[in-house]
Amino acid sequence: MNKLFAAALVLVLSACASSSPDVIQRNDAQRLSVVEDGAVLSVRNVTVEGSQSGAGAATGGVVGGLAGYGAGSNQRDGQIIGVLGAVAGVVAGHAIERMSTREEAFEILVQLKNGDRRAVVQAKGAEVFAPGDTVVLVTTGGKVRVAKAPK
Repeated sequence: MNKLFAAALVLVLSACASSSPDVIQRNDAQRLSVVEDGAVLSVRNVTVEGSQSGAGAATGGVVGGLAGYGAGSNQRDGQIIGVLGAVAGVVAGHAIERMSTREEAFEILVQLKNGDRRAVVQAKGAEVFAPGDTVVLVTTGGKVRVAKAPK
């Protein structure tokens, strides 16, 4: 049963996608991006809520159902315990998926050279931002990220 649980955990974690500004998605490679110059006005820590794709709940339900069914002393007990295990697995799988996909991030308020202001929430990456830093906003395929301006 431990092997089944490990396999289920791998499936759930493989569904997680990175939103790190240091990781460029494959379909964004070799695309022209719009770059705007600006300066950081403020930075604050935020938490991006975890995803709820249903994969965690489905995996948890299967694992819980199989574990419960195997725990019964006869077929009827196994069926009842299997259903209860499946329900508990759905709840646990949903919570595990939600917590494992939660990310610490920054909300960065930027003033562009033309005076417009933009707020961007992005996962914490290698760069650390502070008020007054010169930055660029890079927009690719509708997604925006903030990066330090080249010197």
